[in-house]
Amino acid sequence: MSSSSGIQIPSRLPLLLTHEGVLLPGSTTRISVDSARNMQLVKSRLLKGTSLKSTIIGVIPNTKDPEHDGEELPSLHRGHYKLLFIGTAGLAVQVVGSNWPKPHYTLLITGLCRFRVSQLLRERPFPVAMVEQLDRLEQYTEGEQLDGELGELSQRFYQAAVQLVGMLDMSVPVVAKLRRLLDSLPRETLPDVLASMIRTSNTEKLQVLDAIDLEERFKKTLPLLTRQIEGLKLLQKTRKLRPDDDKRVLAIRKGGVFPGRQFSLEEDGEDEDGDDMVVLDRKVKEAGMPEPALRVCLKELKRLKKMPQSMPEYALTRNYLELMVELPWSKSTTDCLDIRAARVLLDNDHYALEKLKRRVLEYLAVRQLKSALKGPILCFVGPPGVGKTSVGRSIARTLGREFHRIALGGVCDQSDIRGHRRTYVGSMPGRIINGLKTVGVNNPVFLLDEVDKLGKSLQGDPAAALLEVLDPEQNHSFTDHYLNVTFDLSQVLFIATANTTATIPPALLDRMEVLQVPGYTQEEKVEIAHRHLIPHQLEQHGLTPQQLQIPQDTTQEIISKYTREAGVRSLERKIGAICRAVAVKVAEGHKLSKTESSRVDSDIAAPPEMPIVIDQIALKDILGPQIFEMEVSERLTLPGVAIGLAWTPLGGEIMFVEASRMEGEGQLTLTGQLGDVMKESAHLAITWLRSNAKTYQLTNIAGCADPLEGNDIHLHFPAGAVTKDGPSAGVTIVTCLASLFSGRLVRSDVAMTGEITLRGLVLPVGGIKDKVLAAHRAGLKRIILPKRNEKDLEEIPGHIRAELDFVTAGTLDDVLNAAFDGGFPALSLTHPQITSKL
Repeated sequence: MSSSSGIQIPSRLPLLLTHEGVLLPGSTTRISVDSARNMQLVKSRLLKGTSLKSTIIGVIPNTKDPEHDGEELPSLHRGHYKLLFIGTAGLAVQVVGSNWPKPHYTLLITGLCRFRVSQLLRERPFPVAMVEQLDRLEQYTEGEQLDGELGELSQRFYQAAVQLVGMLDMSVPVVAKLRRLLDSLPRETLPDVLASMIRTSNTEKLQVLDAIDLEERFKKTLPLLTRQIEGLKLLQKTRKLRPDDDKRVLAIRKGGVFPGRQFSLEEDGEDEDGDDMVVLDRKVKEAGMPEPALRVCLKELKRLKKMPQSMPEYALTRNYLELMVELPWSKSTTDCLDIRAARVLLDNDHYALEKLKRRVLEYLAVRQLKSALKGPILCFVGPPGVGKTSVGRSIARTLGREFHRIALGGVCDQSDIRGHRRTYVGSMPGRIINGLKTVGVNNPVFLLDEVDKLGKSLQGDPAAALLEVLDPEQNHSFTDHYLNVTFDLSQVLFIATANTTATIPPALLDRMEVLQVPGYTQEEKVEIAHRHLIPHQLEQHGLTPQQLQIPQDTTQEIISKYTREAGVRSLERKIGAICRAVAVKVAEGHKLSKTESSRVDSDIAAPPEMPIVIDQIALKDILGPQIFEMEVSERLTLPGVAIGLAWTPLGGEIMFVEASRMEGEGQLTLTGQLGDVMKESAHLAITWLRSNAKTYQLTNIAGCADPLEGNDIHLHFPAGAVTKDGPSAGVTIVTCLASLFSGRLVRSDVAMTGEITLRGLVLPVGGIKDKVLAAHRAGLKRIILPKRNEKDLEEIPGHIRAELDFVTAGTLDDVLNAAFDGGFPALSLTHPQITSKL
């Protein structure tokens, strides 16, 4: 390695053939090794060698990359005069092996000096050659002064290098280190070092490598350095607003090692990371955070700057800071407070739903009078398909706010609401904070969909986590576990939707303003179909009103005989089925019209005339036989049958109650998946009828005054697969049993609802509007309601009230008189007059 003439490399070197880059003396680079010759060199020389001499190899650049490593050696790079095979002697600093995606090694090599190949000794298993050293390594350590023209050239090069580094940001560590190296390195090394750092092509680096003469090397590299300076000046002129980005111009590789002197430059990542820290710092200060959140962010940013990128906590902290600067701490939209325009927009988007529209207009009116108004917490409760979610979207558009929907159905982890603590792996903020990040403003409209279907598990109760979110007195300081700082939610307009309030915890329900959204009447459905559903389906199926027309009579037929629901989803599906059937006819007509000019075939039907009008015959052909029939009168042909009204989360329904008796021991049998409350209502009805049997002349089969004596009673509620419960079937059970015991038929157009007591009183029940709409859909004409529910009739549309006969009952005697033709007379029992002897 050393002699009297100076530091020498071995005269016999193994050759590493590369095609990726150019290794210059004084630079360090990574070289991927995957060919058979190079793999063999690493295994035999580098991995098995034990001396320093075994780590020095010759790197020959610009060799071809054969797809299959053949027997012949690839052509080696020749020097400037096409006579010398020029290469760089390098020191293998590190060897890293991997088997994915295929076996290969990655070498970290530091260039030492140039050499030329004087004789190729062998080609297999890896090339070995006799080499002649071209650079004198001792001149790099002695620090000799250059004289004459060469000295002047080196001085110009040094000044250009200092100018280039001076144009960069000296606060970046890698730039400051480079500036110090310019003063400490010998001038002879500067061309190779800077040529490996600045942006140059492989061809230009090969020209520098070929420049054996030092003066020629300076002349080759100086134009490259000047070009880099001019490019930087131009970039600074065009990017005056962001001067911190100028340091990205340099593509800095890793540093190098010289005998006697050592230096290293970090990768691009440190340069970019330093720049990102400046950008992140600026974003934190410009985010408009409150003082507590800003202090936390500045503290985390200070920790991040001192943290190595290899630490797992680095990515977690950076993700946290990026989330904090993306949150809309002070960004908001301006509300549109034009009440007239809002009323027009709501009327255009939705038909009916007057209560919801009135509430939105009230909010707008109050916002006009008081600007600092907390967002209300609304809860729309109603059956599916009535437009709760779409109303929330319309409210956002009316106010001019951003809209975000959060589906809560099936959520059973409180971390979905409040987020995970950052101590956990894979932690992330909750859905509320994520939604604010998505919309980018702090006053959006949040729709909490299906809030009644929240679950509960070992991970906590999300309904309890919503208590803080939906409380106007607390949500101004909502704390997400991931952020660990407070965020103001008081300007957010929260709208929750639910099908029923029964499964919502009372504490959560108390925090919301509940607005009932009942089902639609048949007339409202017809209007909705022709205003919204039919035009939407025509557009979805590529049809026009000139091709398909659905008259209102046909729409009423679909509603009454093919759908029975509170909303309009099934109606929209049926209209979609009609559009698909018509689309087939239209498409066949188009194809036929194209072929008519070429040939005429009598077997092919003529294209349909436009527009295609859907009548009852076409409706039956498309949708099949009708699904629902008016079976009320047919089922009331025997005593012991009555019709009740029930409320479900899907809307109101009519419910048949059937009773039968046979000889037995006076037992009562109840079937139909009944709950405890309904079973108790049946026992109440039996007790009241037995106690009033003589009054209403009710007897058993044998004619005895006790209806249960020697008889067994069986009460059945059809649709046995559906669970039923509630007190509102009490009057229906009494009417059914009274019909059975008296042998009289209940009127076929009567439905009833109400809770009973042991003394024969009728108590009020809920869901009156849904129940009345269900009776109207079924074609019933008389409805018996509790007297104290008379106030609920105001919610029913006037045209429906005009078509129905409402009977309000305070006692069971009123119920029985209204349920039977001619009434249900009772005997007037006269008690003997008792005179007092006092």
